[in-house]
Amino acid sequence: MTNQIVWAAVLAVAMGARAEEATVKLITLDPGHFHASLVQKFMYPQVSPVVHVYSPGGDDLQEHLKRIEGFNTRAENPTRWQEQVYTGADFLEKMAGERAGNVVVISGNNAKKAKYIFAAVDAGFNVLADKPMAITPEDFDLLQKAFVRAAEKHVLLYDIMTERSEITTILQKEFAHLPEIFGTLEKGTAEQPAITKESVHHYFKEVAGAALKRPAWFFDVNQQGEGIVDVTTHLVDLIQWECFTGQSLDFHKDIDVLQARRWATKITPGQFKRATDLAEYPDYLKKDVGADGALHVYCNGAFDYTLKGVHARVSVIWNFEAPPGAKDTHYSLMRGTKANLIIKQGKDQNYKATLYVENKSGVADSEFEKTLQAGVAQLNATYPGIAAQKAATGAGWQIVVPEKYNDGHEAHFAQVTARYLHYLAAGQLPDWETPNMLAKYYTTLRAYQLSR
Repeated sequence: MTNQIVWAAVLAVAMGARAEEATVKLITLDPGHFHASLVQKFMYPQVSPVVHVYSPGGDDLQEHLKRIEGFNTRAENPTRWQEQVYTGADFLEKMAGERAGNVVVISGNNAKKAKYIFAAVDAGFNVLADKPMAITPEDFDLLQKAFVRAAEKHVLLYDIMTERSEITTILQKEFAHLPEIFGTLEKGTAEQPAITKESVHHYFKEVAGAALKRPAWFFDVNQQGEGIVDVTTHLVDLIQWECFTGQSLDFHKDIDVLQARRWATKITPGQFKRATDLAEYPDYLKKDVGADGALHVYCNGAFDYTLKGVHARVSVIWNFEAPPGAKDTHYSLMRGTKANLIIKQGKDQNYKATLYVENKSGVADSEFEKTLQAGVAQLNATYPGIAAQKAATGAGWQIVVPEKYNDGHEAHFAQVTARYLHYLAAGQLPDWETPNMLAKYYTTLRAYQLSR
């Protein structure tokens, strides 16, 4: 049994869930992104194997069902999902009327997402939604109403933040809360932010062992959202989660977006065909085709902002395909008064996210290392096997992480889902989650406005 399955199962057992209870019944609403299927990559003891799908039909639905079937028929740890599918123009009304489940999973065309979220919450369903939940200022207005309605209906609205399950990010957060090593978080400046997060993604990649087929609308920023409101959701979430752990944020007074910019990635017709299996651009994409015949997609963005007076910088870049051996990458820098915590994922790290600690305390490296090793020993109580060694390249120390913790992006969906199931059993989210979701989407949408 793989580590990620054990993780989900252990949490379920800790909640007292038994397979025969099956208190949670999933509904999948108009699935269009592969994240919708990854929620079902593994089974959960308290979740019924019968999943009702409501969709207008089409290729997106068929791709979703093929992925679920792949999970059901794989050789190792096959799942047992039974997909009950309804297709028709009235799929939203049918979902609300039949009430075949109590948790609606929403991951698809982002132009529709805020409307779907509000409709599901208004009908009294709990919602687990993929990011981003809002891609325009109008969406953010509707999202605020959805959270109000969720409170009125006593249902839980939550977004899927998988990056909180990535081990190097978890450890960066842990070290940032060891003042003897990190000190305190600097305030930073506009020129030298206290925290920087950069993410590089790729249109053409493999998911669940097969080449990912992207829907054509994924390349339309009016439907997928610009990069500055999409992947940046994860980065802003991590900044809030790492720097202000357990604190509720007020987007009206805690956030000031200083500047933002956007730029396009060019996708050739040949690349578009590889990613979508389509020989031509659909009509709705032709507005974005340049004189060079390439599709110009505004999927890249960067912005600077302050959060409770701390300067932060976020950027996201989309390339078509990663170099051989490489994957999506993440870079993160947190500046403390005694140390910098840096995550790198480049060629020197064999494209595996790696955490480094740099001494800036003013004491000799030999003394700092004693303090660092004491902190590592402390963290071993929770994360057995982690270690610190002198970095092979550059200054500082590398945090060595046992392979068992590197369970991969796809496994993180099960971990987020397990956390959400725990909140459902408790009947509430942590007090800070809802205000911080609103703060996160306010930040990305304010950057969106400034970039234009």
